[in-house]
Amino acid sequence: MTTYADSPRRYVLGLGCERGTDWNDVRQLAERALQEAGIEAGQLLAVVSIDTRMNEPAMLEVATHFRLPLRCFNVAALERETPRLKNPSDLVFARVGCHGVAEAAALAAAGPDAALVLPKIKSSFATAAIARIG
Repeated sequence: MTTYADSPRRYVLGLGCERGTDWNDVRQLAERALQEAGIEAGQLLAVVSIDTRMNEPAMLEVATHFRLPLRCFNVAALERETPRLKNPSDLVFARVGCHGVAEAAALAAAGPDAALVLPKIKSSFATAAIARIG
């Protein structure tokens, strides 16, 4: 049986954005994240975010751009990742109910033994982080 550990797709890209963010802004940030982490798009397993962004056009476009599924998590699942976040934010908590979106979603998707290979980076209206599947 093939497991995540056997797959060449060993990373997940966590993204967050404000509603109505232009998809090119999110795409450029995602590409910057890959470059900074030294990861090829073909090594990604999924694009992940908070469930309130599951129908956000920018998120859907970025997932389509990379030919990946968009997987989203509810606030409770993201908040459980708070102890593992490198950049927890009280501002994000006040806005959405969890202390992080990009980092938390990446860690939630990558599993309990996951590690951030790229902590949160930001553009004007979006955030990105990458986790390696544990």
